Amino acid sequence: MKRKTLDSAPWIWRTISTVSVLATLLLLFGFGYAIKDVIFPEGDPALGTRQSSNTPADEASKPAAPVEDGKIRMAVIGDSLARGTGDDEGLGFVRRAGNLLKEQGYDVQVLNNLGVNGLRTEALLSKLDEQGVRYVLQQSNFILLSIGANDLFQGGQVLQGEDPPTAETLAAALPETSKRLQEILKKVKEINPDAQIAYIGLYNPFGDVKELEVPGNAVVAAWNDAALQILNQEDKMTLVPTFDLFENHLGEYLSSDHFHPNGAGYEEIAVRIAQEYQAETPAEGSTN
Repeated sequence: MKRKTLDSAPWIWRTISTVSVLATLLLLFGFGYAIKDVIFPEGDPALGTRQSSNTPADEASKPAAPVEDGKIRMAVIGDSLARGTGDDEGLGFVRRAGNLLKEQGYDVQVLNNLGVNGLRTEALLSKLDEQGVRYVLQQSNFILLSIGANDLFQGGQVLQGEDPPTAETLAAALPETSKRLQEILKKVKEINPDAQIAYIGLYNPFGDVKELEVPGNAVVAAWNDAALQILNQEDKMTLVPTFDLFENHLGEYLSSDHFHPNGAGYEEIAVRIAQEYQAETPAEGSTN
């Protein structure tokens, strides 16, 4: 009996080893499959019939063919406003604008939110080289962009300094930042030359702070003017103005951090976005 047990031992270990190897391979396969969606988000399944057998990396290296099915495919990229920070409902302006356009009869799909808290223009330029980001933008036909506030206001940190910044110190960031905005828009256009691109203009979140009202208004006005000049040089690019929305309603539209919009503030921006889109592309049967 003891002899029989010793003879069967090698088979037991071989079986255990084989099962372990297979389990490891299965685990590696599952891990690779899981991170695939993170690195290469698939977006709209309906596009599957239009895609070739090329990999997402191959597709990201060249402009995507336009999808002419009447559906709005929205994507948003940029800073914490793009992300929706401060919105208690977590919708941000992109999902709120999508909902408003649906109410107007449009077929809308929000593909992805690529907003990152604290993002500045220099970091966004690098982010536009990421394959996953390019892939999402290529699948979109309506791209929303929010960037610049962190460059000008140091992410809201200007309130924490002992000496409030002057108009000159705030304006010092304008030349290089506006230059990078032009590079960003050019890059987005290269990634998807057929998409409608809407840049969200800046507002002054410190308009109710005595020391920052005048310099803040001056630098935001100069920034929005510079952005508009850049956007006017290209087709399918528009500026969504927000300065007037917040100018006399900061207490109503800002969140508790005194920098980001709250839900009501994001809703006001979303209304402007929907109006801009409707002006460019009226829905079928719309009276606009």
